[in-house]
Amino acid sequence: MNDFELRWKRVEQMLTERFGKTPNMEAILFLIGVQELGKLKKKFTKEQKQDLMHVATCTLLSQSGYFALEGYDADGWPHFKEVQPVPKMGLAEQERFLQEHIIAYFEEEDE
Repeated sequence: MNDFELRWKRVEQMLTERFGKTPNMEAILFLIGVQELGKLKKKFTKEQKQDLMHVATCTLLSQSGYFALEGYDADGWPHFKEVQPVPKMGLAEQERFLQEHIIAYFEEEDE
């Protein structure tokens, strides 16, 4: 098992311990989005869930300079602007790219 796989397993293990089951990529993005929003509600609409995953993706990719936080709207939702385009890649590459950013997000949180 290489370094990337080990670090990804650690993230999955931490989330599994915290939530009782291993989350898929959508669930991880949702959790990061909720954390970044800072407001926990019992229920989010389908549109809000999509927005939370978008917030998570922008937050993650801001680590690499693809997005920058522009500010917050009246409801406290963060808004981002694209700083540079995300490179085009296949599905497997996209997943790996996001996983690397998720690992960095949680490793930074642990420091």
